[in-house]
Amino acid sequence: MTEVTRAADLVARRLYEAGCRHAFGMPGGEVLTMVDALENAGIKFTLCKHENAAGFMAEGVHHVDGAPGILVATLGPGVLNGVNVIANAHQDRVPMIVLSGCVDDDEALTYTHQVLDHQAVLNEVTKATFKLTAEGADIIADKAVSIAMAPRPGPVHIDVPISVADMEVAPKRLRRLAPASPVVPLGPDLAQAREWLGKAKKPVIIAGLDVLTEGSHADLQAFAERFNIPVITSYKAKGVLREDHPLCLGGAGLSPRADTVLVPFVKDADLIICAGYDPIEMRPGWREIWDPAQVNVIDIAPVMNDHYMHQATVNFIAHTGATLKALSQGVEPVETWSGNKIATAKAALSDLFDVSEDWGPAAVIAECRDAMPEGTIATADSGAHRILLSQIWNCDSPRGLLQSSALCTMGCALPLAMGAKFAAPDRQVISFSGDAGTLMCAGELATAAELGGNPIFVVFVDAELALIELKQRGRQMAKHGVAFGRHDFAGLGRSLGGQGYRVTNRDELRAALEAAKTAGTFTVIAAEIEARAYDGKI
Repeated sequence: MTEVTRAADLVARRLYEAGCRHAFGMPGGEVLTMVDALENAGIKFTLCKHENAAGFMAEGVHHVDGAPGILVATLGPGVLNGVNVIANAHQDRVPMIVLSGCVDDDEALTYTHQVLDHQAVLNEVTKATFKLTAEGADIIADKAVSIAMAPRPGPVHIDVPISVADMEVAPKRLRRLAPASPVVPLGPDLAQAREWLGKAKKPVIIAGLDVLTEGSHADLQAFAERFNIPVITSYKAKGVLREDHPLCLGGAGLSPRADTVLVPFVKDADLIICAGYDPIEMRPGWREIWDPAQVNVIDIAPVMNDHYMHQATVNFIAHTGATLKALSQGVEPVETWSGNKIATAKAALSDLFDVSEDWGPAAVIAECRDAMPEGTIATADSGAHRILLSQIWNCDSPRGLLQSSALCTMGCALPLAMGAKFAAPDRQVISFSGDAGTLMCAGELATAAELGGNPIFVVFVDAELALIELKQRGRQMAKHGVAFGRHDFAGLGRSLGGQGYRVTNRDELRAALEAAKTAGTFTVIAAEIEARAYDGKI
């Protein structure tokens, strides 16, 4: 007997082949076949309370297992609920497969309820969007995976008509795009770059997202150590070099206080190596801070520079790790950064972000960092706390701090932590959110209870949008639209199946953290801080 399978099964099997084991979303009748196919293929579908949070859970899983995240959304409102997280995946370079249901073309000619052009909606915020066909299901699935994972990664959408998902397809030769081999530069530009490296007395590396994507952190560390080159990272690349390493100057791009040390340091360099540096994470203070006509700049990236945030003397469109290896060949290290300048800059950064306060956001972050074991995964929401956290929180490994650092969307930290904990149940996971960001996705605490595990959700409770209030005050405007009530987040956590603690000092926080680490469920820790607690700290 000839074997037959559904078109939806071909998609699901290709996603399983790509390493996907989890999918998140909220089903409607239009995606039931797709959900069934995912489960049959060995991909567990998790029901969430909102598609936006579901997408962030999928991203959290991706940062642990490396496979594309999967978001499932039904037609119309389901897809539109997910637009924010899909745009986030696009800007934050997260490979994600978005599976949506849609009515059949013939039916759409006379039926309009909840019908809209999903592909038109998502075209601007995805790398590609496809409508599934029965005969082309395997090809479309392979294209989706390949495009999502190719440099720079991002979301790919597949719209699945109801009847197509159920269509039986006879077996055929499976088509798979072979992964591209790492590209290594050759020729006179490489020789010139080696000459600059051999003569540089004050070189600096700025490392970014592509180092993470390409898995080049070991090559980066070996290169930096051999030539004694300090490393500055973007926020999302924190941990590509352990942040307690003497050559690591931490994350950059968002904190004006950190910029007072890091920008002059970069401007003093005589060689700048942009290693997988994607400036989509950076702010205007990092726009064209060097002139490649005045200082030698080597840019290594997997795609052409079309952002114009900075320019380079030499551009290598190549693999970061392989290029650093090639660059170092035949070059003898020389003494760099004499006078203990690297350690001085590192100490200056530490002094800028003092954690010795009796109580406040810096004290909360410091206590949590001290309490969390090696290998902890932390997540941060958008807001004032993220700027402070990204400077204080030391990462001991890549992907140790997850956040929305390009789109900078609120409501991401809690579901990111849930996804990471789901994929890595043996690792400690802790999230940091403002009270407003927590309220955006509070319903997912019920999902956390259903998933099990013991992620810790720290909420900074100051009853205002602290970062926006600070900007508002800086422009000498009256306080409008940034304040709200102080809510019982600890009680909310308990009501939805977890533990909850309200803390107002370091001793209470330490006790709550110790209880949370051994709890059998999630814990919400509501850290009560004063309004304007971030003044002068970020």
